[in-house]
Amino acid sequence: MRKTGSDMRLRNVAGSKEAISESRFVVQNPKEYKNRWNELFGNSNPIHIEIGMGKGRFIMDMAMFNPDINYIGIEKFSSVLIRGVQKMETQELPNLYFIRMDAEEITDVFGQEEVGKIYLNFSDPWPKERHAKRRLPSHEFLNRYNVILNKKGNIEFKTDNKELFTFALEQIDPAGWHLDKVTYDLHNDAAMMEGNVMTEYEERFSSMGNPIFKYIISR
Repeated sequence: MRKTGSDMRLRNVAGSKEAISESRFVVQNPKEYKNRWNELFGNSNPIHIEIGMGKGRFIMDMAMFNPDINYIGIEKFSSVLIRGVQKMETQELPNLYFIRMDAEEITDVFGQEEVGKIYLNFSDPWPKERHAKRRLPSHEFLNRYNVILNKKGNIEFKTDNKELFTFALEQIDPAGWHLDKVTYDLHNDAAMMEGNVMTEYEERFSSMGNPIFKYIISR
């Protein structure tokens, strides 16, 4: 698999860890909010999460467009998350918080059926086969999502990496999920493009002529 998504992200930004640890937009103790995230937001609105939020453009736009939904952006790398924090400092959104964490800890942070929707956008492909279980659309991660996602919820996954997308499609049935919608060229699919919010990577890759792959799955 070729590089995409987080492979291309900057890994070192001076002072990013310190800034994130002091930011009021970043939840410093996420495990303490398991099963009570609505207390943090101060309402009972649905909770949608993006795993691997990158610099935050997608989830900030989603939060802006949908004020009646609570959003949580999850990012592993401080050097990337800091960009989202900086954006929030100039355009604060009351229905959005960030978490810096490894996605493998997702069931320690969210309770059973606590999440209404999960977004996976341009995830790290982890190209070596021995790392397949680290891929966010893998069988192993689908099992984790099965715990935290409510029964009516779904997952939306976008990538420009054909090999990763093929792998992701192969994981659906064995993990007990159902393929609701799929496209191999999102930006030329009128139905799937309706209401589409782009990420930084999506804009870049599509402008280069790369087709964007997307699926929506549920149980």
